[in-house]
Amino acid sequence: MIALIQRVSNASVTVADQEIARIGRGLLALIGVHRDDEARDIARLAERILGYRVFPDAEDRMNRSVEDIGGGLLLVPQFTLTADTRKGTRASFTKGANPDTASAFFDELVSVCRTRLECVETGRFGADMQVALVNDGPVTFWLES
Repeated sequence: MIALIQRVSNASVTVADQEIARIGRGLLALIGVHRDDEARDIARLAERILGYRVFPDAEDRMNRSVEDIGGGLLLVPQFTLTADTRKGTRASFTKGANPDTASAFFDELVSVCRTRLECVETGRFGADMQVALVNDGPVTFWLES
């Protein structure tokens, strides 16, 4: 599993001109599921997202996690993260999980994160989403399970 995390001042998701999710200070995490991912990858990725230290401490060093600051988490499914872009000018998506598996893994990741963090919002699996964010820093990291 993949998470592209971005430290944000705020972020939101809109579907069909209706805002469905919004957070203030926290993390936006775009989530991809590979076809060879296993159930254990869900817990590992949740641990990495929630514990990754990207927020400043008193000395302005990235030493605090989204859990530490009680921030928001916006999880957005994004199958294109699993793309193979090594050849040509068009991505191949053969490494991505099938939609049923990816949706189930995404839903379980959301559930795990909600047991540890009060504010967890989500995009909508399979929807055409508009994601808006203010990347704070900018700070962006690629995490894998």
